[in-house]
Amino acid sequence: MKFRVERDALADAVAWTAKSLPNRPSVPVLAGVMLRVTDGQLGVSGFDYEVSSQVSVDVQGDADGAALVSGRLLAEITKALPAKPVDIAAVGAHLELVCGSARFTLPTMPVEDYPTLPEMPASAGTVDAAAFAAAVAQVAVAAGRDETLPMMTGVRIELNGSSLAMLATDRYRLAMREMQWRPDDPEISLNALVPARTLADTAKTLGPLGGDVTLALAHGGAGEGMIGFAGGTRRTTSRLLDGANYPPVRSLFPAAHNADARVTVASLNEVVRRVALVADRTTPVLLSFSDEGLVVEAGGTEEARASEAMEATFTGEPLTIGFNPQYLLDGLAAVGSQNAVLSFVDAFKPAVISPAGDDGEIIPGYRYLIMPIRVTR
Repeated sequence: MKFRVERDALADAVAWTAKSLPNRPSVPVLAGVMLRVTDGQLGVSGFDYEVSSQVSVDVQGDADGAALVSGRLLAEITKALPAKPVDIAAVGAHLELVCGSARFTLPTMPVEDYPTLPEMPASAGTVDAAAFAAAVAQVAVAAGRDETLPMMTGVRIELNGSSLAMLATDRYRLAMREMQWRPDDPEISLNALVPARTLADTAKTLGPLGGDVTLALAHGGAGEGMIGFAGGTRRTTSRLLDGANYPPVRSLFPAAHNADARVTVASLNEVVRRVALVADRTTPVLLSFSDEGLVVEAGGTEEARASEAMEATFTGEPLTIGFNPQYLLDGLAAVGSQNAVLSFVDAFKPAVISPAGDDGEIIPGYRYLIMPIRVTR
């Protein structure tokens, strides 16, 4: 194998592929990235039996072939190279990399020991890349991180006709985003539970590429239990989590509310951050709403305390409710609008944060439900 490639294209491809490699691979070859040159195309791929990443780059190929090298090391090297063309050649059991006057010689691993990458499932449809990336970011924030509850670490994707919905919960908050997409089958009705971290990383890299993202999902038989995403020259596959017993979380959203508050997201975000400085990890921030606006408080009688008042347009009976400050900040960051509406049933039922327009009306599509923390005053 021997080829010449632009430094930026190589660095981007290797960095993207290496990002999904396992920190503690079960076998050494899984820490590698596969470089394979065929007819002027360099394929850079990584696979850990759960997630596969593959990207193709145009190169000047002198000799086709393949080499397997440490992914993280190659990513660090390519990122540090000068802005000049890179010449790479496989020589015996080593890979030689030359860029300007910089020369690296890296040991290779046996190509034949590397597992075969899974095939992409059949295409299910396409969605705008930027919109998809924004939607995933809004939802993935609510996914659980406790690996002992794998179902909660996923994002549930629901495909029903031209409607695409994503939901995630860690039992303390729930995010849901609904959007339109273009299915290959107008009658499609499929659900999939995708690892949130994989989905978030994939969407974040495909979003800036523009264009469309193809969602590939097996309908049964070969490839079932796998989802694929393709955009530009990049493609990712991931195993699905077992979502057969995923709870009916949509029913957690209250059918009606007794009070709501309209706030400026940036202002509430700043106030909560300041007041929460005196709160430890288990201490809630208290939000007291009335006709006069909002007062945010934190701290107990014996510890440090803080309070700050801010403007808010409130309708309903006066209400004081406590939240985990980080969960509240996550929800405010995810609404994606300058204004938000906080809707309440009472101080002990879940509250819902929704994006709002300049007129104060709720913008449909996204909802973030957050459980209150009971407080005694």
